[in-house]
Amino acid sequence: MRVVIFCHSVLSDWNHGNAHFLRGVVSELLSRGHVVTVYEPRGAWSLKNLLADYGMSPVRRLLSVCPWLESVRYDLDGLDLGEALDGADLVIVHEWNDHELVRKIGEYRRSAGGFKLLFHDTHHRSITKPEEMERYDLSNYDGVLAFGEVIREIYISRGWAARAWVWHEAADVRLFRPFPGLILAGDLVWIGNWGDGERTSELREFLHGPARALGLKTRVHGVRYPASAIETLRESGMEYGGWLPNYAVPHIFARYKFTVHVPRRPYAGALPGIPTIRVFEALACGIPLVSAPWEDSEGLFTPGKDFIVARSGAEMKERLKELLNDGGLRQELSAHGLDTILKRHTCGHRVDELMAVYAGL
Repeated sequence: MRVVIFCHSVLSDWNHGNAHFLRGVVSELLSRGHVVTVYEPRGAWSLKNLLADYGMSPVRRLLSVCPWLESVRYDLDGLDLGEALDGADLVIVHEWNDHELVRKIGEYRRSAGGFKLLFHDTHHRSITKPEEMERYDLSNYDGVLAFGEVIREIYISRGWAARAWVWHEAADVRLFRPFPGLILAGDLVWIGNWGDGERTSELREFLHGPARALGLKTRVHGVRYPASAIETLRESGMEYGGWLPNYAVPHIFARYKFTVHVPRRPYAGALPGIPTIRVFEALACGIPLVSAPWEDSEGLFTPGKDFIVARSGAEMKERLKELLNDGGLRQELSAHGLDTILKRHTCGHRVDELMAVYAGL
C-alpha cells in the first residue's frame, strides 16, 4: 500500500522529539514493502535551527545512517495535493502542522476520496493549549491516533473527532539497542531539551541535586538551555554536551551506568499514562533508568522491574546510590526493561496496531 505522511520534519530532531517515532514508523513500513512518502514544510523551525547551529552536516550524517528518510519539502501555497496524494491508501497528518494544511487535506479527501485519513497527536497541547487544537478541522478525517488514553478521551469528549484510537510511541529497535563493551565515560547521562520552563524545578530536584550530592560524573545533552541553566549544570559538576543527534543516543547510553527520566510538568500531572518516547528509547538501549514520578495508568511497564521510580529528590539520590554500587541491580533492570520493549513496545508493534486500525476502517 502507499502511505503518505505529513509532519513537521523527519530530517531534524532539534528540539523535535516527534521525529523519533515517525522515523521508526517510516522505517518499519518500508521494511514491510509499503511505499512511503514523507512531506515536511520548507522552512520548518526545527530544521532551520539545526542548520543555523550546525549546517548541513547533521542532515547528511542522518541520511548516511538512514538513507530512506529523505523527505519532500514543500511550500503550502504551492503544494499540489492531487500529485502528493495520487494513489495513496493511507494518509497520516501529524498535529504539528499548519491548520490550513490540515483543513486542505481534509477537503481534498472529501472531494476526491480514495484513501483513509488519520490525524496523529503526540503532544500535550490538547491539555495546555486547547484553543489551538480545537481550530483543527478534522471533520473530513477518519479519526485520530492519540499517544495516550487521556488524549483520546479529550478528542471524543470535546467533539474534535468522531473516532480516536490510542497509539503510543515506541522505540525503533533497529537503531535503539544495547552496545555492550564500550568504554565507560561516566556514571549518569541525561538527554533532554530545556523546554519552556516546564520542568525547571523538577530538574533541580531530580537531576542536579542528586548528581551533585553523590559526586556523579554526569553528562547532559539537549538544546535551548539558557546561559543560567548551563551555569547551574557546571556548578553541579556536570558536563554540558549540547545537541545530540538522536541516532547517536544509543552509543552515548552505552558509555554510562544509568540515566534518569524527568517528565515535563504536563505529563507528570495532567497526562497520566504517557511516558514520552525517551523512556522507550532508554530501555531499548538497555541502560538502567530511574524516573521521577509519573503515573503509568495504562500499564505499559512494570515499575520496579523495568525501571525504578523515585518520589522525591532525596529518594532519587538513594536510588542512584544503589545503582552506582550494585552492578547486579543494574543488570537486572537493563535486562527486564529491554525485554519489555522487545515484547510490547517496538515500532513494529505500533505498525501492527496501525494496520489493524486501517483494516477496521
